[in-house]
Amino acid sequence: MYDIQSRWQLENNFLKYYGLRNQPYLFKNSINLSKRQKRIIEKLPCELTASEVDTLGTLVGVQIVKAENKKAIPSSIDEARFCKTCVANDFMIPGLEFDSNGKCPICQSAEQTKNLKSIVPIMNSFPKSKKSRFDVAVFYTGGKDSTYLLYYLSKVLNLRVLALTWEIPYMSECAKKSIENAKSKLDSVEFISRRVSNNDLKKIYRKLHSLSENTCACPSLAYVLFYPELVINKVPYFVVGNEPAQMLGLYFNHMAPKAAYSFAENKALNFLFNVGRVLSLHPPLKKGQFHTLATMKQLAYGDNKIKNLAGYSNPLVYNICESIKEAPEILEPLKKAIRASSRSGNIPAFVQVDFDEICGGAYNWSKTKDTIIQECGWVAPDEQNKALHTSCKIEKCKEHSQFVRFYHMRSSMIPFSALEISIASRSKNLSRENAIAELKASLGFSLDEIPECEIMKDYFK
Repeated sequence: MYDIQSRWQLENNFLKYYGLRNQPYLFKNSINLSKRQKRIIEKLPCELTASEVDTLGTLVGVQIVKAENKKAIPSSIDEARFCKTCVANDFMIPGLEFDSNGKCPICQSAEQTKNLKSIVPIMNSFPKSKKSRFDVAVFYTGGKDSTYLLYYLSKVLNLRVLALTWEIPYMSECAKKSIENAKSKLDSVEFISRRVSNNDLKKIYRKLHSLSENTCACPSLAYVLFYPELVINKVPYFVVGNEPAQMLGLYFNHMAPKAAYSFAENKALNFLFNVGRVLSLHPPLKKGQFHTLATMKQLAYGDNKIKNLAGYSNPLVYNICESIKEAPEILEPLKKAIRASSRSGNIPAFVQVDFDEICGGAYNWSKTKDTIIQECGWVAPDEQNKALHTSCKIEKCKEHSQFVRFYHMRSSMIPFSALEISIASRSKNLSRENAIAELKASLGFSLDEIPECEIMKDYFK
């Protein structure tokens, strides 16, 4: 009796893999089938003739196996197999493979990915602005990473910072307290808060939940709200507070190719792009400004078709773009700001601070929390081990929905938090022991619906 190996699924004329494969097959997750191969596979599970086995060729033994060789998928974290060097495991990432040394593909790829820092330009120091009363702006949630970024920019670099906070209905109490404490401790920071009307936000959330099974629209909707503010104030830099593990997670989720991490340094491509700008009577773009316009145009006008055709779609952003269309009025100020800034060249450059570098090699989560508690009055979550995504009461809902959709092969997107905590433990941002404790106690990797889902649904019902 033959069957399709676990985590492989027949979709149209392809066999598709839902998991993370060993090198050198890391992203070889789709196999084009002949018509005859497809007809044979459609019959499985069943006995196969010698002729049919010959037709399937090299698929037999890997994608098509004897029923007794079909891999079991863990149904709980206690049944999971863990990587020998990080906390990646085949429960939170079903379909995760291991090499002969017990290493997962994330750890197998450590050398090849060591220089993949960010898909936006990296800047760790900034000049004082002569055209604006602000040197930089940040999207501030009250969480660990954005608080550390605010501390670094305002207290270490002594910059004039504009901190932008989108007041989501699910903001955690510790985040609210952290924001209020930061206001009293960071004298060079100006704070602005905005909220979307309940009527508009409920429309967006209903649509987003129907597409993603969660309502997480951060930071995209915040960008929609605040980009006009950045343009009006002529802020030269918009600094993102993503920690290194988040940016590298895009690569392992096949959402950003290696080329995306070096685009900002590619002088030839940037020259050709700017030639087109000049010919259309627009000023050439400086480093980071292309990334700003690309991000804002995607939110205003929809997902990039060329990127999707190349196989690097981002379902999170696509679903958010589709959901924002439910309240199109909020996009009008953004579209006007895009047109005005593109004509004038007054575009805040989208850049990132390299947390690993400014921390002397590794962005240690434990030391970071100690620093921001002392310097910014940051308030930690009640969950003692929690360090990944600390500003939202329903963060677990995003993890849970992404996990369940991937587990049941309804989505090809690997749960973001699963990749991030694995990468962070590989990179020594936190100890393996603390990472295991956090994913068991504080993250949403459960096949059963978690209580936080009711908090999420109650808002937009």
